[in-house]
Amino acid sequence: MLRAAIAAAVVLTGFVLWSLLQPDPLPEGFASGNGRIEAVEIDIATKTPGRVTEIRAREGDFVTAGQVVARMDTSVLEAQLREAEAQLQRALIGVETANSQVRQREAEKAAAEAVVVQRRAEREAARRRLTRTEELATRGTASVQTLDDDRARFEGARAAESAAEAQVAAAEAAIGLARSQVVGAKAEVEAVRATIQRVQADIADSELRAPRDGRIQYRVAQLGEVLPAGGAVLNMVDLSDVYMTFFLPTEAAGRVALGAEVRLVLDAAPQYVIPAEASFVADVAQFTPKTVQTQEERLKLMFRVRASISPELLQEHIRQVKTGLPGMAYVRLNPEAEWPDELQIRLPS
Repeated sequence: MLRAAIAAAVVLTGFVLWSLLQPDPLPEGFASGNGRIEAVEIDIATKTPGRVTEIRAREGDFVTAGQVVARMDTSVLEAQLREAEAQLQRALIGVETANSQVRQREAEKAAAEAVVVQRRAEREAARRRLTRTEELATRGTASVQTLDDDRARFEGARAAESAAEAQVAAAEAAIGLARSQVVGAKAEVEAVRATIQRVQADIADSELRAPRDGRIQYRVAQLGEVLPAGGAVLNMVDLSDVYMTFFLPTEAAGRVALGAEVRLVLDAAPQYVIPAEASFVADVAQFTPKTVQTQEERLKLMFRVRASISPELLQEHIRQVKTGLPGMAYVRLNPEAEWPDELQIRLPS
């Protein structure tokens, strides 16, 4: 009898302690679910193939946006940059050469135009002489030989004028060609400058920088490792986009409105109650029986819900934010329901 009494007392004491340790049931208008703190993961990766020469951040380090966390070897890119700069100098000389060709062709055109003026004057003089000789020949005071000579001089002067005009036309065509060469040389300069900018951008991108404030989670590559384009060096979590994912049954999930208030309590810090809001409710059940044929089976369906913490609150405590921590999410289904005292917001100072 004594042993039975002692055993009964132990059982009763255990039941009382278990009852005291159980959380108070949620009032009407609330639902809860187990979850885990998560954040957006970002791979800090290479833009071009290369060798890792330096890794400045370690796993667990907090980094800020724009901070250099790793470097890639740039010796090949620097050689390409020097080559492109030499090509630029050659292209600039090509522009000057093409411009000088234009000036030379323009001078040749001016000289050809002067020859045209001279040949035109000679042709006009020959025409007047021929006219006078023809008048004298009709009177019999000029010989037929003189008339033939003057007519030949006129025809020669006219041919010389035509030849000079052809030289002007050829000079104009040469100017057009020289100007097109100037355009081509300038285009070559722009192309080489674009190449220089591209190589400089690749060199700048060889300094791998954190795209946002966050925490380094994994080192993916090691020093001296050769990576392809897009090869990840570090993995970080974006601490400005942190949320908890939890699951609710059909009845509760159907009542969760986007933007509904959520309170998070983490196992690692149960003294704090963190405010959040429902930012996503899945429209497809995550856990389903093989067949859903009855109302009872429909109630077994579980829907994924995401509760996001505001970026402003995260920024205030960004160095204390951790991911992977389990906890409980409490969501208010009825906007008029009052939060119980144990779920009033309590944040670290």
